[in-house]
Amino acid sequence: MQRIRLRYTKRGRLRFTSHRDFQRAFERALRRAEVPMAYSAGFTPHPKVSYANAAPTGTGSEAEYLEIALTEARDPEKLRVLLDESLPPGLDVVDAVEARTSGLADRLTASVWELRLDGVDPADAERAVAAFNAAGTVEVQRMTKNGVRTFDARSAVVDLVSTDGTQTHSTAADRPTDQPCAILRLVVRHVTPAVRPDDVLSGLRAVADLAPPVPAAVTRLAQGLFDEETGTVTDPLAPDREAATAPTEAETAAAATAPA
Repeated sequence: MQRIRLRYTKRGRLRFTSHRDFQRAFERALRRAEVPMAYSAGFTPHPKVSYANAAPTGTGSEAEYLEIALTEARDPEKLRVLLDESLPPGLDVVDAVEARTSGLADRLTASVWELRLDGVDPADAERAVAAFNAAGTVEVQRMTKNGVRTFDARSAVVDLVSTDGTQTHSTAADRPTDQPCAILRLVVRHVTPAVRPDDVLSGLRAVADLAPPVPAAVTRLAQGLFDEETGTVTDPLAPDREAATAPTEAETAAAATAPA
């Protein structure tokens, strides 16, 4: 059984698709592309697809991940192209590797988000960010299925910065505009309870009364392991690429015993 790991996007209007909507669209794409999927056992077999840490409905993303299991080996890049052609524009499959290591979900420990605040003066955003970063704790509330929950939105935030106001958006941002606005860059760890971009916005409102006049345009730019030394979020598919190019034990032994 071969396992393929995919990175896909949610862009434009497709950011409003729920995770269940994407699951249905992806399973249809698997059938259209005639992918030799492995299926679960039982009375209602379903394709073996593992989804990891999906972005909230309404947010864009450049870095969503899943893994599929196949009964026949396929070239990852050719498979990527077939699936991308079978999905609607906005749900784009942009990367594929053969799974050669374990624990993809364990490597998704942090995310990089961009928050574009239309109608907010960059100077006001910078003051609010400074107040948030200076706070020891920032308590926010969120409605859950068990009622209102209060938690700290500050402890999970590794980095929160405001641009200098000269940018309009990053190249990967959702809903781009040519009008200057406040843009925040957020790096947040994946903790329990999860701290989402809207929780950080609630925290900015709590500590500095920053309230954008329109909903923020939020895009996940990356997710993966957080590198403490560099302060960056690394590519979670890199270990699989490295394993694919590394020599096997047999190749290493053969090279060691080969005559000079």
